[in-house]
Amino acid sequence: MNDQGTTRLKPMIIANGKMILPDQIVEASVVVLNGRIAAIVEAAKFTEEEWIGKYPGSEVIDAANRYVLPGLIDIHCDAIEKEVQPRPNTLFPLNMALLEFERKLPVHGITTMYHSLSLGVGLSLRGDHLLTGMVEEINSYRSKRSVIRNRIHLRLEVSHLAGIPIVERFLRDNTIDYLSFMDHSPGQGQYREPGSFERYVMKNQGVSADEVRIIVEDLLERRKMVSKEQLKQLSRLASKQGIALASHDDDSLHKVNESVGLGVSVCEFPINLETATYATSKGLRVCVGAPNVVRGASHDKNLKAIDAIAANAAHILCSDYHPSSMLAAVFKLKNEGIAALPEAVRMASLNPAQALGAAGELGSIEPGKAADLIIVDHYDGLPWVTHTIVGGQLVYASKTRYCDGLAFSE
Repeated sequence: MNDQGTTRLKPMIIANGKMILPDQIVEASVVVLNGRIAAIVEAAKFTEEEWIGKYPGSEVIDAANRYVLPGLIDIHCDAIEKEVQPRPNTLFPLNMALLEFERKLPVHGITTMYHSLSLGVGLSLRGDHLLTGMVEEINSYRSKRSVIRNRIHLRLEVSHLAGIPIVERFLRDNTIDYLSFMDHSPGQGQYREPGSFERYVMKNQGVSADEVRIIVEDLLERRKMVSKEQLKQLSRLASKQGIALASHDDDSLHKVNESVGLGVSVCEFPINLETATYATSKGLRVCVGAPNVVRGASHDKNLKAIDAIAANAAHILCSDYHPSSMLAAVFKLKNEGIAALPEAVRMASLNPAQALGAAGELGSIEPGKAADLIIVDHYDGLPWVTHTIVGGQLVYASKTRYCDGLAFSE
């Protein structure tokens, strides 16, 4: 899918920043031509007048005393579902939800979002009509315009047998960009603890105990009918189309082996460290949640993401449900000495790009790549984005006003 229009862009120079390259930090400036990184010029060799002389009319952004990072790539975030349905039985128009959600992402430094849409058990937006409607809305929107790079992560609940033809159609039509297999049935994975699935559904979907009992009975009955051969067929089709496949909530070595047998290359949210370590040993990229890093714990009392990262058993950060956690998690890893800053940044940029086959174009500050860049300052120990650039276009910029008595000044 095209992410940018064909309008010719004027040159851009991001001057005097602390550039986070894949394996080092350098004081440098970045020259952007026609939406791509043309040069990285170290501070000692950079003269603004010289480069403006080469490229008259350049847009110059001074990044002095700030970090310049590659734009963040979020491969798993279902927050758009809450944008459509912030409360049970309260739906907003899909086009409004998409526009409003997209506008928030550059503020958090996210330049590529794999909107995670669940084809599942009829909860939230996991009904077929809303799922297909949102897929169509995103595809229609990104064919015309965009602020960031909008992509689609389709999540199939494996017990949702009626969803398999929909996934096949989306794969054949190149409608989606990433696929994962989920199993949210009670008694395993995320809901191993007795009653945890029922409590979640009752709290988040506003259904009664009697209603959730029917949901569970139906779900467990359909789970018995899941065909691994059908899943393998989907996997083969995804591979043929160049689409990466992920597992979800693996909770044992056996589960990891099953996932590998299905052709999975990304292991999302393993439940415990043993599983994360084993998935890594099998060559899978392990994805953990940035909110888990920021909070220091899993909201479901499962694996602490920081433990997996410290054990070299996690490679990718995603926002899961909370986009602002991505950048905060990157700098928390650096500040707490868990990972050097280039390594932490790779977890939110180059590593996800590599896992999903986009690293030739995105994910790092290197000549020839698309100029997806963010400039990051700090306040009160927290990172905040001052500029977001996507494909060489400035899509977000912010100034802060400080209070001086009763007056404000820039």
